[in-house]
Amino acid sequence: MTTPTIPFWEPDWKRVQAPLVALRRQLASFPSPPLRIMKVSQLDADLLDDELLETMKEQLWSAFSLFKPTFKDKFKPELALVLNLVMYKFSVYDMGATYGSQLQNLAYRNERKHRGGLQSTAIDTPLTKAQKIAYGVFTVGGQYVMERLNRVVTEQGWGELQEDNIRRKAWNLLQKGTSVFRTVSLLNFLAFLYAGKYRSVLERVLAMRLVYADRNSNRQASFEFLNRQMVWHAFTVSNRKMNQ
Repeated sequence: MTTPTIPFWEPDWKRVQAPLVALRRQLASFPSPPLRIMKVSQLDADLLDDELLETMKEQLWSAFSLFKPTFKDKFKPELALVLNLVMYKFSVYDMGATYGSQLQNLAYRNERKHRGGLQSTAIDTPLTKAQKIAYGVFTVGGQYVMERLNRVVTEQGWGELQEDNIRRKAWNLLQKGTSVFRTVSLLNFLAFLYAGKYRSVLERVLAMRLVYADRNSNRQASFEFLNRQMVWHAFTVSNRKMNQ
């Protein structure tokens, strides 16, 4: 039985593994050029997401126009929750980016893995499952909770109750919390305009940064969303005319 021949380079390769690991750990402390992402592309991605969501909501409300008007008004937050959940599942959770971000050649990365000298590395670390779930909980779930809570507060008139009423105290606390959040959001937006990182407070807390999905086409402008919207609009208009 013959002994397998060891490649001539294998001993040297094993010997340099420890120095390579140590060098990799030290890269974070080395200075590196900052990774700059166009702010206008990130803001345009946010606008595209809003436009797409409004288009989908319009079609959803039209689908429920045949039901009793009170049905849509009563369950509007729940219907919006389902729509937001579906869009989140097939965008951020599955692909690591919203639809608007994808059209702007942007994608989220885990910024905790790209600090210091690792900021401009060619390979971006994808989001962890915990980051995706937390993002969905606060965006989809948080939006639903606030919308439903505002409905309850408005319908029951918490702001018009006596000062010693517990619901009035909860209303005052809610108003203060809203003011604090708006102030923090404003400061975060000013920081975004300066550094070009983290459009929202949630992105900053979760270390979810938008970067170019393809570095070779970072100024790519996609008209795919506009084309689809025009086709869908023409299709719905023609259907309405046929039904008249």
